[in-house]
Amino acid sequence: MVAKAGLLMALVAGAGVALAGIAGAEEVPVETSMLGASAITLHLHPFLTEEELTTLRLVMTNEQALSLFVPGKAGFAALAMSPDDGFIRAGAPMGSAIAVGDLPDAEAARTAALTACEGAKQGAAPCVTVLEIAPAP
Repeated sequence: MVAKAGLLMALVAGAGVALAGIAGAEEVPVETSMLGASAITLHLHPFLTEEELTTLRLVMTNEQALSLFVPGKAGFAALAMSPDDGFIRAGAPMGSAIAVGDLPDAEAARTAALTACEGAKQGAAPCVTVLEIAPAP
């Protein structure tokens, strides 16, 4: 019984530390826009260069640019990339910057984009969501 109580206390303490870490994490600022029937959110991660931000802002505001980077026309979509790899290097999109679309909800889009990015990244840093597209409310 003492061993079970000790294990329970250790699990509770560990969960508290994990939650404190999540609560202490800084939120990334966002920019939002409406483009046709889509609501688009750009996550302004500090690793993004000015060239990358300019390109992503064009994608947010131009349907033709959006269609080049984000597949699909219906449902939810997301673009994820590795902070180590970035989005554009030497004028070309990086292979780990992966967009997925036509998914049933925002969480499915984020998860699919992050999973695909993790499988393609070169760097060690975990992939993050940079762009999210949702049907307009």
